[in-house]
Amino acid sequence: MSMIKGAIFDMDGLMFDSERLVCSIWQEMMDENGYKFNVDIFKNTIGLRQDKSKKFYTSLYGEDFDYDGFKIQSRQRFYKRIEKDGVPIKKGLFELLDFLKDNNIKMAVATSTSAKTALKVIKKAGVYDYFDSFVCGDDVKNGKPHPEVFLTAAERIGVPPEECVAFEDSINGIKSAFAANMTAVMVPDFLQPTDEIKNKISFLCNSLDEAIDIFMSDI
Repeated sequence: MSMIKGAIFDMDGLMFDSERLVCSIWQEMMDENGYKFNVDIFKNTIGLRQDKSKKFYTSLYGEDFDYDGFKIQSRQRFYKRIEKDGVPIKKGLFELLDFLKDNNIKMAVATSTSAKTALKVIKKAGVYDYFDSFVCGDDVKNGKPHPEVFLTAAERIGVPPEECVAFEDSINGIKSAFAANMTAVMVPDFLQPTDEIKNKISFLCNSLDEAIDIFMSDI
């Protein structure tokens, strides 16, 4: 870890406890419209870009399923909730960001969420100024598990991928970080590491502040 010069963060489920909020909103909408829905269905879309999520939902509910309409409604309800209650921050986020900033580690966000939504949430959460760059779902051609979003983030902060640590909570995110040749740190949220990705995880933490220990002996 002594060569680490960059840190790249996923957003939903990693920095913010937004996956649970979004899942509850989808549950509300689907109940209101008579669709069967549960958290296991939602888990299939974690870490996916909107186009892949749409493909999943239409394969499950049929081509007539109005995914775009539900997505718009979900976003509106989400914005309303965070305006009222604030962005739910994951444990240890500010401690880790402060530590990395104090040690001159370049930082970027690499998220599957669209830039419009991601930047609004990041600013609302009060973490915008910590980061040197943001790469969002509509900034890249290929979504996770393809490594493009992480490789683009590393390029934008001017740090080689092998000198970056990537923080993720999802299976597709870990696959993406590993394929980008980064040190992959998983902080599980909805999804626990599967046998398929265990060998791709360099460090497994229960919370973001635990990740500080990874750096302590090397920075």
